[in-house]
Amino acid sequence: MAANSGKSFARRDRLLDIETKVRRWWEEKDVFRAEPLERAPEPGEKFFGNFPFPYMNGFLHLGHAFSLSKLEFAAAYHRLRGANVLLPFGFHCTGMPIKASADKLQREIKQFGDPPMFPKEAEKPVQSSQEAEDTNGSELPPDKFKGKKSKAASKSGGQMFQWEIMQSFGLSDSEISKFQNPYEWMKFFPPLAMEDLKAFGLGCDWRRSFVTTDMNPYFDSFVRWQMKKLRSMGKIVKDVRYTIYSPLDGQPCADHDRASGEGVQPQDYTIIKMEVLPPLPSKFLPLEGKKVFLGAATLRPETMFGQTNAWVLPDGKYGAFEINESDVFILTERAALNLSYQNFSRIPQKPSCLVELTGYDLIGLPLKAPLARNKVIYALPMLTILTDKGTGIVTSVPSDAPDDYMALRDLKAKPALRAKYGVKDEWVMPFEIEPIIEIPELGDKAAEKVCLELKIKSQNEKEKLAEAKRLTYLRGFTEGKMIVDGYKGMKVQEAKPLIRAKLIETGEAIVYSEPEKRVISRSGDECVVALTDQWYIIYGEQEWKKLAEECLSSMNLYSDETRHGFEHTLSWLNQWACSRSFGLGTRIPWDEEFLVESLSDSTIYMAYYTVAHLLHNEDMYGSNNSHPVRPEQITDEVWDFVICGGPYPRSSDIPSSMLDKMKQEFEYWYPFDLRVSGKDLIQNHLTFCIYNHTAILAKRHWPCGFRCNGHIMLNSEKMSKSTGNFRTLRQAIEEFSADATRFSLADAGDGVDDANFVFETANAAILRLTKEISWMEEVLAAESSLRTGPPSTYADQVFDNEINIAVRMTEQHYRNYMFREALKSGFYDLQAARDEYRFSCGSVGVNCDLIWRFMDVQTRLITPICPHYAEYVWRELLKKDGFVVNAGWPIADNPDLTLKAANKYLQDSIVTMRKLLQKQTSMPKKPDTKGAPEVEKGAKMTTQIEKKKKALVYVNEQFDGWKAECLRILQTKFDRDSGKFSPDGEIMDALRKSSVGQAANFKQTQKLCMPFLRFKKDEAIAIGIQALNLRLPFGEIAVLQENTDLIKRQLGLEEVEILSAADPEAKAKAGPQVSLLDSNPPSPGNPTAIFLDLVDLVTQIALEK
Repeated sequence: MAANSGKSFARRDRLLDIETKVRRWWEEKDVFRAEPLERAPEPGEKFFGNFPFPYMNGFLHLGHAFSLSKLEFAAAYHRLRGANVLLPFGFHCTGMPIKASADKLQREIKQFGDPPMFPKEAEKPVQSSQEAEDTNGSELPPDKFKGKKSKAASKSGGQMFQWEIMQSFGLSDSEISKFQNPYEWMKFFPPLAMEDLKAFGLGCDWRRSFVTTDMNPYFDSFVRWQMKKLRSMGKIVKDVRYTIYSPLDGQPCADHDRASGEGVQPQDYTIIKMEVLPPLPSKFLPLEGKKVFLGAATLRPETMFGQTNAWVLPDGKYGAFEINESDVFILTERAALNLSYQNFSRIPQKPSCLVELTGYDLIGLPLKAPLARNKVIYALPMLTILTDKGTGIVTSVPSDAPDDYMALRDLKAKPALRAKYGVKDEWVMPFEIEPIIEIPELGDKAAEKVCLELKIKSQNEKEKLAEAKRLTYLRGFTEGKMIVDGYKGMKVQEAKPLIRAKLIETGEAIVYSEPEKRVISRSGDECVVALTDQWYIIYGEQEWKKLAEECLSSMNLYSDETRHGFEHTLSWLNQWACSRSFGLGTRIPWDEEFLVESLSDSTIYMAYYTVAHLLHNEDMYGSNNSHPVRPEQITDEVWDFVICGGPYPRSSDIPSSMLDKMKQEFEYWYPFDLRVSGKDLIQNHLTFCIYNHTAILAKRHWPCGFRCNGHIMLNSEKMSKSTGNFRTLRQAIEEFSADATRFSLADAGDGVDDANFVFETANAAILRLTKEISWMEEVLAAESSLRTGPPSTYADQVFDNEINIAVRMTEQHYRNYMFREALKSGFYDLQAARDEYRFSCGSVGVNCDLIWRFMDVQTRLITPICPHYAEYVWRELLKKDGFVVNAGWPIADNPDLTLKAANKYLQDSIVTMRKLLQKQTSMPKKPDTKGAPEVEKGAKMTTQIEKKKKALVYVNEQFDGWKAECLRILQTKFDRDSGKFSPDGEIMDALRKSSVGQAANFKQTQKLCMPFLRFKKDEAIAIGIQALNLRLPFGEIAVLQENTDLIKRQLGLEEVEILSAADPEAKAKAGPQVSLLDSNPPSPGNPTAIFLDLVDLVTQIALEK
């Protein structure tokens, strides 16, 4: 349809025209304007929902729209049911991305001109700040280039110049140059985002919108107040801490400053100083007079007693780096760079390499290793060392490390391997396992025992060695006990910190940290871990953590997985660097050299929404001088009064009426009821939100609920700019319309797993919505011909009941924010019920009142998801007053579940009868035309064989005999509360003691009982004890008799007769086919039909000349 070229776009264009018209209606009446009542709201009377403001360095995309749709659907449901709804929306500009992109553009202009003249075969930048997507690429700083690519190839992937990215936004060359100024981005993208969201149909009070940073002085004052508040409470301190750091930006790189590696934390190691003993090889001459060490990074300093050697990667690249004036560490350049930012470099933040080396240069070096029982050990080759972890130097403890054990065993057992790397026997053969830890069941040589048990033959068996490590490492730490002098009998987990501290204290080791995984900053460089002196928020502090846990325990999180994610984050989250020196944002009030980082100015801003319109109404920048309150009037005392219940700010010159109005707005709307977000923000932003609310706001204002979702895929594949599987929100609306886009977003999924936006679903929605409009237009045009009067037929009752069910089920789904299920029950299922009703009515026709009720109810139920369509139907077709978006939830009687069950029985029975008819009916392959009149030459003959059928439908309304006895036994053995049965042994014992069990033919009957008992047990567990009733809750014969006309039309029958299988005279009507009844006897819920021919053969001959 819309997505496929060559097809008509008329249906989509009609939806787009409807959407434009409806938005004008909404804007004329300011439908989504949110005003508080003068009194406090009753529970459920108001709904305040919000969404993490998106970053404004590009267009909004379907990933934003997916998460936002969950809030939009929820708010629209609450508005529809009559709640007073506030849905505001802000625009985040704090932090690195905009500044990094502006700087990148500036560098390109400087290098290639303005407008730039890129080479035809340009060496493209590896990744733009907007394009970075994963940690597996080879990202480099933006002023470095790699790999020649054609321009077309580059444009098809993620490797584009910033200038080209700006062109893709629709900017001309003359406009792009202005974006070297980061504030131009803030002027350009937020208004476009607002346009797109309005086109999407977002039910937002746009008066309250704002941009972050000091560009909006009102919001700037709010953030400054918040930071001062936290500092006054002791929640912000200045300290020296290890943090992920961007060398290019010269500042810490928090989650939202990263192109990849979000959530990655510093990993602490201990670097063991393994002294290289003289004489030094000739290549090491530049190191004369220095103390030279192999710097081996380890996570297990307690095992150093068992060292037998050190490991190096033969082909690995190493260097001898000056750590200070006297010491040199041999390790990888990557490790040296990290150390240089941790005060371990002669030149701070710049590794000083005296000699470049390879692993071959290190093999055979004699070493003095701290704590080792062997006075001298040697550096030996290991082929599996990773140089992107640790230092590239590894200590060898074969008693407890399976990798070490197998590598040492290989060298001992394979002379050819020793010869290949020039390893002398005396470096290897004398060294045996040194037991240091006793582990229950594994002994004091755990690595050897596990490797032998797993039959590992070589250091190259990675999967087996990974399993060996799994079996030894955790048990060694949690259950192991030290057996070395000084620590004998001590648990490993107790000894580890003591041994580490002693090694550091004696100067035999240093503390080292690096990122757990690769992290790339928005500026494009690979991050390190730096020891920085800066401002930290002390998340994780015990008393504050208790408050956060208390808040979390009272919140509605809508899934166990989400709750577990928060609990896990609270268990590890610690001090957070909240200051930056580069980027955009609010200055730290007491230290204006620094900015507040992007995750620290966005923790309680939801409170700002409640008063934003009073400060800078409809001016997101707060730059209009006509506002009733000037920024400098918004003092800390004002914020304390409005947000924290502080004393009236008597020194303020803001009119008291305005102050009271601000406080009233905050008190009415807070706390917020729902915040919707992707689950990736649990580990930072959302948890920060909880912490900050508990610190600054009263308990009654703590958040009520978070709803987290997964990411969105497009057509079952990851959404990715580099592969082209990507849509901005604007593109989706242009391609499918807003309502079809919303429809597909609702259908994409509701859980925390990744959802799937399917283009075909959006295209199908275009067809469904426009066809539904056409159907309603046709029905309304023919209204005078519809059956009038109150609903009276069985079909009327069923359809009316289906509408009631749809109303109740859909309300439950919306309330639980399960929008895919709401779409199913409120649209798909309801339309199916309507189609079934139209067919069931037959010649009698549909009831006018019921069709009107259907159109009214369906329109309301789809309103949260497809509001433009619903508003158009409401006003233009149904001629209703007001707006459907706040028309009220439809009224419905309690569903009649018995009637629902009866109709399901009817429909299932028709399906069963159709199968029986196909089975019992056989048509001749060729028509028998013997004796037919001759046909003129050239004429066409049509022969139709038609056997008119009569159905005898036999019903058994109650179980009897052994089946009835089995059901009575199951009834006594079923626990209604738990929904479980007694053990099978008890059930069989009861069966043996029953009349069935006492019968002479029990063994034969038992073969029939067992599958019946199993079937009924499963059914009862699924639907409840009613599955064990001896008869259905409705009269089967009555239901079928009332619907004989429907059965005839469905099956193409001439006659239908409903009979009781218990009536001998009824059975006689089957004649010779009574055997079919005997072989397939009816039971409650399962009638049996026999089909008889009324006419044997009818032949029709048509002549056409």
